[in-house]
Amino acid sequence: MNKVLKNSWALFLGMGFIMMAYGFQGSLLGVRAVQEEFSLTSTGFMMSGYFVGYFIGAATIPNIISRVGHIRVFAAFASLASLVVLIHSVIIHPFIWFLLRILTGVSMVCIYTVAESWLNDRSSNKNRGSVLSIYMVILYGTMGIGMFLLNFSSPKNFQPFILVSVITSAALIPILLTKKKPPNFKKIQAMNMRELYEASPFGMVSSLFYGTIQSALFTLLAVYATSMNFTILEISIVTFLLAISGAVAQFPVGKISDIYDRRRVIVFSTFGAAIFAIIAIFVSRQMYLPGGLATSKTWFYFFFILFSFCSLPMFSLILAHTNDYISKEKFVAAGAGLQFAFGLGAMSGPFLCSIFMDLVGPNGFFVFLFIFHSFIGFFGIYRMKVRKTVENPDSQFVAMPQTITPAGIELNPTTEHIEEPYSEKVKEILERKGVKYKKDETEDQKEEVTY
Repeated sequence: MNKVLKNSWALFLGMGFIMMAYGFQGSLLGVRAVQEEFSLTSTGFMMSGYFVGYFIGAATIPNIISRVGHIRVFAAFASLASLVVLIHSVIIHPFIWFLLRILTGVSMVCIYTVAESWLNDRSSNKNRGSVLSIYMVILYGTMGIGMFLLNFSSPKNFQPFILVSVITSAALIPILLTKKKPPNFKKIQAMNMRELYEASPFGMVSSLFYGTIQSALFTLLAVYATSMNFTILEISIVTFLLAISGAVAQFPVGKISDIYDRRRVIVFSTFGAAIFAIIAIFVSRQMYLPGGLATSKTWFYFFFILFSFCSLPMFSLILAHTNDYISKEKFVAAGAGLQFAFGLGAMSGPFLCSIFMDLVGPNGFFVFLFIFHSFIGFFGIYRMKVRKTVENPDSQFVAMPQTITPAGIELNPTTEHIEEPYSEKVKEILERKGVKYKKDETEDQKEEVTY
């Protein structure tokens, strides 16, 4: 673990700043949109721009990285993300913000791809699991911290946008000053939708629906809370609970899925999320009333945490379930295909959810989550009747953030073998020194070699 931190601290620190700014920005835009009296449909449309950009960037960024290189691409798109945030505070219009969200989405998928391919290159087969675990903790932890920065200044002011820009720019410093050599980028081909559906119909369909759920959940939660008359601190608390409780739930839920039928665990999890979404509506009662007239939010927080526990581990469960039905060599390609399906669903999530909120009121947010989680559950029950469970010894649950790219999926310890970092150069140098090279050289031995 210490070796992982020592070799990758600059990247982890940079990603920590990026996710802090990302968590802050998402809540900030949602609250500001309500304060500017954007319609709910306009807000949902505007927030969906991020996922449109994410989807576009996922298809185009690998070619740019191959031509320009990791460090230049990271610097360029982190700078773009920092610049775009500032424009939000200058031009306040839903359509302009939609275009800016597209640019943010493109920038973020680029940053994720660079970071995860870099981590993948720095990892050995022995420590990939540790690297992925640390990466997940940093992503969710710093994103949760960023959500509390909403209390820094009123979202009506320009100072919060400047702070997001400053934090994003700060991420460049450790990355650009690192002496580590950037990795050779390897393009990863995804399974096409037909192949993915034939391999795992439930995996592909549930990933599509889950993308719709996740995009709405993370982009419109602050909008829901603002519409319910939460204070800025209470909005920070509820968004923080979403990020942290979802991260904590990954490992116990994953352990259960390795013991029992994974589809059954997915079905129970998704119906659990649906039930807690409905309960959240009932316990919300009169929370929206001003001052001392408002009812307590304690029970709402409690059931929202339970909702997050059931909902947020689901992408990792879906990925592990899909791997149950394919060979080990296709794990990464299948993960890339699931991300493609997830992205298709994510583009429509905020817009569809905003329509529910416009028709039903703020609690349309949870009605939307209830319906789409139920879709996954009912389709899972149908597939369990059609297809028997398959025991694949190569497949096991590995916690993955929803933002993971195909390069990051390779960090999964159960994926196919990856080349040890710099193994050919290490081999050549050691042989010149008369030392017999072994494939399982320790990290200490590798670090003693001067390149």
